[in-house]
Amino acid sequence: MIALVRLRLAGFLRTGRALAPVLAGLLALGVLYGGGRAQPAEAYGVSAVVLFPVLAWQTKILLDVEPDVQRRLARVVLGPARERAAGLLAAAVAGLGTVAVALVFPWLVGGVTGPADPGDRPLVEGLALGLWAHLLALPAAVGLGALACRAITRSAGYGVAVLTLGGVGALVLGLSGSVAPWLAPPVLPTARALAGPLAVPTGLLLTAWALAWAAVVLAGYAWGRRGRA
Repeated sequence: MIALVRLRLAGFLRTGRALAPVLAGLLALGVLYGGGRAQPAEAYGVSAVVLFPVLAWQTKILLDVEPDVQRRLARVVLGPARERAAGLLAAAVAGLGTVAVALVFPWLVGGVTGPADPGDRPLVEGLALGLWAHLLALPAAVGLGALACRAITRSAGYGVAVLTLGGVGALVLGLSGSVAPWLAPPVLPTARALAGPLAVPTGLLLTAWALAWAAVVLAGYAWGRRGRA
């Protein structure tokens, strides 16, 4: 399975398909950090929201790079479960690379600043919370991108529709006062939580929420791939 993960990552990189989501992410982050400097935790919380649709799009591109015939062969050789897992793992690894870029980028452009007042979070804490916010967004983004891939939708138009509805839905349903916030991953609630003091129970609740949402979406992906190569 590891060989298949490497093969899919290699295809994603060598075909140049990785450039589009990375450039889109850098453009979005450039606009975000162009508005002024902020504390790391607060800035990274918003960064995770901005990157959520980019990570989902990146996942779809990665899963769609492999030709259908090659994917069917991998399904026969490894079995359906391991073939699906290899694709999701490759998407997660690619997503971690994008997250690493997102964590470094604001320091290169002066978009974040260290503690200025006694009440500000320590720098290490802010960085840890920023990494946590991005890691919460990543599984949900991978799940959304997997639902939009060609193996599920069978159509580029349907795939774009799934990505659009998922991305817009995450923003709309994540607003304060939403009637059904649990229908979306907690990217916006996490950003709001990082704008002020974060209590441990709140952090645990957001983590459980993000993992549960991702688990449901990935289960839907596995169900949608039944009988489909």
